[in-house]
Formats: sequence, structure tokens, C-alpha cells
Amino acid sequence: MTLLYAVILLGILIFVHELGHFLFAKVVGVKVEKFSLGFGPKLVGMKRGETEYMISAFPLGGYVKMLGESPGEEAERPLSEEDRRRAFNHQPVWKRFLIVFSGPVFNIVFAAVVFILLFMSGVPVLKSEVGEVMEGTPAAQAGLQKGDEIVSIDGTPITEWSGMSAVIQKSPGKELALTVKRDGRTLTLTITPEKKTVKDIFGEPREVGLIGIRPSGAQYTKELSPPEAVVTGVQKTGEICVLTVVAIVKLIERVVPAKTIGGPIFIFQLAGQTAERGALDFFTFMAVISINLGIINVLPIPVLDGGHLLFLGIEAVRRKPLSEKTIALAQKVGIVVLIMIMAFALYNDILRIITGQEIP
Repeated sequence: MTLLYAVILLGILIFVHELGHFLFAKVVGVKVEKFSLGFGPKLVGMKRGETEYMISAFPLGGYVKMLGESPGEEAERPLSEEDRRRAFNHQPVWKRFLIVFSGPVFNIVFAAVVFILLFMSGVPVLKSEVGEVMEGTPAAQAGLQKGDEIVSIDGTPITEWSGMSAVIQKSPGKELALTVKRDGRTLTLTITPEKKTVKDIFGEPREVGLIGIRPSGAQYTKELSPPEAVVTGVQKTGEICVLTVVAIVKLIERVVPAKTIGGPIFIFQLAGQTAERGALDFFTFMAVISINLGIINVLPIPVLDGGHLLFLGIEAVRRKPLSEKTIALAQKVGIVVLIMIMAFALYNDILRIITGQEIP
């Protein structure tokens, strides 16, 4: 079943990515010859109009083949005047930029749509209910007790643990007024979060305010109205986009260890695990991977969309395209770089399986 879930996940994300290229090519009038899910030999296919739609043997990718897209194609197959008008390489830079950029954009927009639908259908959130009060902490000194529910901090309504935690962490050394429900009564307690240095998700130290409590684990299902879901879904997508970019930068800076890079085996494993936990986890994972796919694809590496965008940017500045020889050489270098990255990620995957280690 893990393989099936992984194929479903990757199939949907690849389809969304290639659909972006396909639709924008059609919109600006470029002839699309092939739309394939997967690489390699064709398994099944059908032709509708001028485009052949296919499913190919290797599912880790896909492509949209446009007329005039491949270097040297026109030398091998002379084009009619009509075909030249609709060939990719005869379009202005802005049209080609839109076609190339649309794939990553569709992945990110798809993630936002998934989050919006999840927030509308309802997601479980932790209640702001205290499960444990640690001795000698600001919470203990202020009189907080197990089972207390924190409902407003300094007059601001609190409905969930994450919101409460965010306010406390941003207020080290600042006196806060906590409104607490306890056994049907409402109490107001004064508490000053203690300044502590903790490590963030990238292992870097940062100062936060802590009061010394843990959640009870009680949850409720939070459903948002369509307008609220749109706002929250877009915000969530933006947060993960920023987090992904920061993670890539931290990898380059070697703040985040390279062993955290996961490859196809890791994605397959997580696809199966999240699917077993339920639709919410599976689709959340799908949205996160979609964002990762979109952002990684705009990295300026030849053969990725970002490499093509770089070439188009250079062409716009020079007012003439790079030579086919230069592009072909750059793409060979890009292929080597991608193979090295994929090989290293696969090595990490295999090492985790052999050693039984979890990803940090």
C-alpha cells in the first residue's frame, strides 16, 4: 500500500506541475505535442487534437513537449510558417517565461487550495488546557494548575494551545494577565514568562519566553468559514514557502546537516505513514511536498525550470538568446549536479533503513 500511496501522491503533484506548463502554453498559443506523466517508454497513450497524452514507465517526473522546445530541433525538422508562429523558441521572452514559471506556481497554488479545503472541512487543534505544571517555574509560582484552561491573555481571546504559546514565547520578561477557567470559575492570574534560550527547528539558538507548562492533549475540531479558510490557507502556504527557502539556505550554510536530505525512498515511506494516519495527514504532507517541489524547481540549476528562467533572464538582458552550444553544455552540468544530489539523497535513505535512524 505504501507504494500505491506514493504513486498517487507523486502522480497528482507531477500532473499539477505539468498542467501549469501545458495550460499556459495553450493560452499563449504554443503548440503542445506531448503531455506525459512519467519518463521513458510509453505505457498507454491517446491523441486528442494536436497533443498526445501519455503515461510513461518511470513515475518520478513528467514532461510537456512543445514544438521548437529542444535545441537543434528546427535544424532536423524544418518548420512551416504556421508552425514557426506557434513554436516555443519563436515566442517572445515574456511568453516563454510565463510557460516555464507556471509549473512551480501551480504547485504552490495547489498547496494553498489543499490547505483551504482542509481548514474548511475541519482540523484538530490542541485546546489551551494545562496538562502539567513544572515545579519552580513561573506557572507554578503564579498558581496555575493541571486542568486549567487559558482563555485570554491581556484581554486577547485564546482558543488553542499554539496561539497561547506564540503570545507567551514573544513576551519574555513581560508581565501577562492570564484569564483562566477552573472548575466552572473564571480567575485572573499574573505571570511573567522567563527568558530562556532554546534551539529552533534548524538547531540555532533563540530567546523565548517560557512559563513551564505542558498541554493536556485535549483537542477540538476547528472549522473555518470559506473566507477565513482562504486567508489561513494562503498564510500557511506562505509560511511553508519561507520555511523551505530558509531550510535550503541553512543547508548551503551547513547549519542544517546534509544528512537531513531525504530522497524518493523517504518520500515513499512518509506517504505510506501519513496515509495510514488518515486523510488529513496525507493531504497535509501532499501540500508540503507540492510547495517543496515548486520551490526546488525554481532553483537556478540547468534542466530545472529555474535554469530555464535564468537563461531567459540572460536573454532579456542581452536581447539575444544564448547559443545552443552554451545551453547544451549548461544542461549537461545541471544533469550531473542533479544526479549527485539524488545519489546523495538516496544514500541517506538507504543509510536510515540500515541503521534504523529517524530523520533529525
